[in-house]
Amino acid sequence: MCGVQNWHPNFGLSLDTHQGKPEVPHWPWEQAKAMDGAWVYLVTGGCGFVGERIVELLSQQDYIKEVRVFDSVAREEVEKFSTAPTRVTVMRGDIRDPDTLLAAMRGVHVVLHTAAVVDYRGTVPFWEMRAVNVGGTENVVRACCALSIPYLLYTSSIAAVGPNTSCEPLLRGNEDTQYTGEVELPYGKTKAMAEKIVLEANGAKLSNGGTLRTCILRANTVYGEKAGFLQDRETELPLSGCLSPSVISAGNVAWMHVLAARHLQLKAELLAGQVYYCYDDTPSRKGFLVRHQLLSSADPSVKLGSHIPYWKMWLMIQLHRIIRAILSPFWRPQPFLNVPLLNTIVTTFSFETDKASRHFGYKPLFTWQESRLRTAQWLKAAAGSLGPPQLQEKKN
Repeated sequence: MCGVQNWHPNFGLSLDTHQGKPEVPHWPWEQAKAMDGAWVYLVTGGCGFVGERIVELLSQQDYIKEVRVFDSVAREEVEKFSTAPTRVTVMRGDIRDPDTLLAAMRGVHVVLHTAAVVDYRGTVPFWEMRAVNVGGTENVVRACCALSIPYLLYTSSIAAVGPNTSCEPLLRGNEDTQYTGEVELPYGKTKAMAEKIVLEANGAKLSNGGTLRTCILRANTVYGEKAGFLQDRETELPLSGCLSPSVISAGNVAWMHVLAARHLQLKAELLAGQVYYCYDDTPSRKGFLVRHQLLSSADPSVKLGSHIPYWKMWLMIQLHRIIRAILSPFWRPQPFLNVPLLNTIVTTFSFETDKASRHFGYKPLFTWQESRLRTAQWLKAAAGSLGPPQLQEKKN
């Protein structure tokens, strides 16, 4: 019974995943190709920073009939991505609400689950972040099983891997590198829990007797148009330091999602149950240096600041915590940094991989120069110095 026993719309029971020898994919290659022009995709969080770029690129693929966007903040302007062969529709809802989610997922063939609460500085209570990132993912998996949706692609983060609480470094790791220990960031903990749910769901039985195929993409620090951390120069400067020395453009993260979802249909036996790091040709250097290049491209007056020793930052964090505690009855300022994030910033954590290229032919759609130019144009437009940057021709 689709991997969920006695399922009902409230998703009240746990997932019973399929065990043993992998079965023949529910959609063989020939059948998947025969479906071209009729595929219906759903993108949770499709109005978000990365989600919107995914929707934009999906709408340009001729084999897709409809792209549904499910987001708690539904912006109808996303529907402007509709093209002649591909319709984009926006549905408002919360992935914590199983009934609303179920209604949105009816008739869907492929789900790209990007919706999440992203919080590095401790501004969101852990229980709330877990309810969305973990509970919401459970709801998505259960709906896939109940509605016989055979493909699920999950957007995760390198924060799900580490750094750990011991601040152990990882240098040039890849998807097969063993890295243990408790994840430092609360956000990373929720993403790790969600990853476990998605990977365990791979091979689960669908209600029609088919099989659920899942895979995961891990993004790192993502830049591009509408990247909030690029505009918030004061409070977000530490965040741009890095979860790893690698950063990647939103356009290329989105393109990797498009390719992975397509090849999950065509080559399920290869991609199902796999994890892929996101990467492109953005220079491999410390994140704050790349951020400086992006900002200085828009405003040459932007200069690098001075290095601050760890102990000074630690003292500033403790002082800020004391001030917040004193002022809490009257005012509660947002934390600019916390110790888990500080430890993450100072820990060497990098990866080097070409797995996505080998498995599904990924190559960056946008070059570093192109991504930097588009980001600089957007920053200037956001500052009111020129009109919005023009989108380029379709990328197919």
